[in-house]
Amino acid sequence: MSDSDPGAPKHLGRQSALPSSPEEATLDYVPNPREGTLYCIRFAAPEFTSLCPVTGQPDFAHLVIDYAPGGKIVESKSLKLFLGSFRNHCGFHEDVTVGIGQRLFAEMRPRWLRIGGYWYPRGGIPIDVFWQSGEPPAGLWLPDQGVASYRGRG
Repeated sequence: MSDSDPGAPKHLGRQSALPSSPEEATLDYVPNPREGTLYCIRFAAPEFTSLCPVTGQPDFAHLVIDYAPGGKIVESKSLKLFLGSFRNHCGFHEDVTVGIGQRLFAEMRPRWLRIGGYWYPRGGIPIDVFWQSGEPPAGLWLPDQGVASYRGRG
């Protein structure tokens, strides 16, 4: 794909500034090199941050995104920039987590997608938020997301 190709990745191999908001972030997608093969891709973002919409204070989460790709896959640099754009975004944990999953699903159109948002305590209560696009395809190997329930400081 060339620079003039509207489907060409906008971030890969280029310097890209962190978008000021999730709405301004552009997610790039590339052709799935194993289209027709059932497999799972996982992205983990253990240091995700956004802002509390009430206090403006930072909220921290460990996000895990699993998906079974269809015809295209998300380009990882654009995903990092998209996730980083939440640093100045105010949103409740539920809206942020589900919104990320729904945007990826709507734009990429994978066979299946799930997201787990493991949020660190706010007001002494950790909030974990989960969303998936539907039942996973039969035969898809899905490992545990590997994030332990919050236990505090042992």
